[in-house]
Amino acid sequence: MTTTLLRGGHIHTPAHPHATAMLVDNDTVVWVGTDPHDSPTTTFDTVVNLSGALVTPAFVDAHVHLTSTGLTLSGLDLSGAPSLAAALDALAHHAAHTGEQVILGGGWDDTTWPEHRPPTAAELDRASRGAKVYLARVDVHSAVVSTALLAATPQAASLPGHDPTGQVRLDAHHALREAAHAAIPTHQLATAQRTARAHAASLGIAALHEMAGPTVSGLRDLETLLHLAATEPGPKITAYWGELGAIDLVRELGLAGAGGDLFCDGSLGSHTAALTTPYTDHPHTTGHLHHDATQIAEHLAACTRAGIQGGFHAIGDRALAAILDGARLAAQQVGTQALAASRHRVEHAEMPPDIAAFTRHGLLASVQPAFDAAWGGEAGMYATRLGATRARGLNPLADYAAAGVPLAFGSDSPVTPLDPWGGIRAAIHHHTPGSGLSPQAAFTAATRGGWQAARHNTHGIGTLVPGAPAHYAIWDTSACPPPVAGLPDLTPGTTPPTCLRTVVGGATIYERTP
Repeated sequence: MTTTLLRGGHIHTPAHPHATAMLVDNDTVVWVGTDPHDSPTTTFDTVVNLSGALVTPAFVDAHVHLTSTGLTLSGLDLSGAPSLAAALDALAHHAAHTGEQVILGGGWDDTTWPEHRPPTAAELDRASRGAKVYLARVDVHSAVVSTALLAATPQAASLPGHDPTGQVRLDAHHALREAAHAAIPTHQLATAQRTARAHAASLGIAALHEMAGPTVSGLRDLETLLHLAATEPGPKITAYWGELGAIDLVRELGLAGAGGDLFCDGSLGSHTAALTTPYTDHPHTTGHLHHDATQIAEHLAACTRAGIQGGFHAIGDRALAAILDGARLAAQQVGTQALAASRHRVEHAEMPPDIAAFTRHGLLASVQPAFDAAWGGEAGMYATRLGATRARGLNPLADYAAAGVPLAFGSDSPVTPLDPWGGIRAAIHHHTPGSGLSPQAAFTAATRGGWQAARHNTHGIGTLVPGAPAHYAIWDTSACPPPVAGLPDLTPGTTPPTCLRTVVGGATIYERTP
């Protein structure tokens, strides 16, 4: 039995308004208070002098892609490229210095480039010296690929979304992404996953929800990650598999559910999110709906009967209407109470046509506040794609909260970076007045909300109260403004806290080097 006393700091806990100390027994919080002499024991194996540091529940990122995140952290990241020319220069530099014959990168956003267009296959060929190149757009729902990768995946030419210029969407994009990931050696997958988990731990993240699937990263990628999580320390992994009817596989691998990135539609940036009315900047299209209400209903009903969690990726209002209609039909098959008790998930849920229906069917919204920070506002990508009026209604976090819809925050990394404090800041300071959350509500969605989204019901999980699992992070707030209601002031432009230590189940998985 090992006891650890943390003292001399600020403990964020609902159990005591002015707690300065916390006692952990092995993997469980057993006491919080102000005077260590009031704790259940006065003999401690370890004493941590906090020196004024803040202790909070550790974060949960409820929507990530770990291999792609690791490859972005260690490889070709084009998110900072200010132009098409700069992106091509970065690709050329990467190809020349690594010699890789398969190059995966991403993060580019042509809406911010002066050229206002993506690269072509011919441009990738010249920059990479003929390598197989896959460069995902920032939303990872379209990409540009080189001639060599197109030639190695000939079936893509006959699939929807193929363009001989090298820009691919829909089924063609899925096929080429699968081919690109399949070309990565297994040891490189593991290295990328280690990199991503270590980075997450350094940000105070205790758990990550991996959104795997046959068209996302593949079974080999998922099995590599599950082995890594079972044998090496780091944030806990809760994995989902995005495929209709994949109940047997979910059970076999011990996954959390058949959902996550089970695509009902695509993304707004790639013009593939399914809308009821056309895109403003591309009036010839309303996006693409992958599954109708009947298919959605069958999947949710099957998951409910099997006692596992289901869910879908849905962004556009037409896709979300199909989800809600499917949930209504599923409730007719299995009963409203059984459906709601399953706590099925909707990932992103950016343009809900009927928030009350989420509550009726017990649906949970797994959302990414950083999307609004990146693409909201009068001059943002949302307004370009949809017009200012429709754009203002996106990511209505306050409306979800007011309707009692459970919220869990994620990053969709590498679409937006792993950055839990940044996500909380984005939720508080939403571009649309009245759509943001209070600091405490946002913090809860980034901590307790993530555990609840994965149906972890352990007493107190995601909080620091006696009996709760010891998942916590220690923060240096010396460079931050004075706290507000026990949390750092996250006014735009202020410095967020720095993580000093991340603890999962009483075990340290990250400690900042002095």
